[in-house]
Amino acid sequence: MTDHANLLRAFIDDVDLVVGGTDDEHEITARVAERLSALLAAGYRLPPELTRASPERHLTYPLHIAADGGWSLASVVWDVGQRTGVHSHETWGVAGIYAAAEHEFRYLKPTATTEGAPLTPAGETRWTPGQVTVCCTTDDDVHAVEAVGTVPTVGIHVYGGDIATIRRRAYDPATGEVHWFVSGWDSPALR
Repeated sequence: MTDHANLLRAFIDDVDLVVGGTDDEHEITARVAERLSALLAAGYRLPPELTRASPERHLTYPLHIAADGGWSLASVVWDVGQRTGVHSHETWGVAGIYAAAEHEFRYLKPTATTEGAPLTPAGETRWTPGQVTVCCTTDDDVHAVEAVGTVPTVGIHVYGGDIATIRRRAYDPATGEVHWFVSGWDSPALR
């Protein structure tokens, strides 16, 4: 195994231990964020085929899916200027910036009393290489992201479940209208 493969294997083993050791998603995300920061600081390199952008939409490449489906690891790639719609994750998640930069737009998660109303902005952050954020917990997970810079943005994301199979919400921020979707995985061969 190469050093990069060893780094990834050790990271996967560590995350397995974290996820298997508690059900507290706030503890899980804090500990996974520490480990993802260490992986990025150690100089881990993704295979080039898992950093390729598409001119049509962002891509989500699977790096690892736990055997029990309890968590997944992905390389998420946005071409220059691409932006996601406003969406939820319906699980916990941690994201680290591998290359370029990401502009995140957060919104307050609608409650039973605010459903169907315009979303309330909750701030913006620009994330740069090596930075890691808890992008979501089940009580706080509504955002949109945009690739900024002159090269594609690449993130390494860890989610509490197989993110490609989770039924998630897409929001119209102006009206609060919700549409459900399942994102699926992309193949490195998809161009």
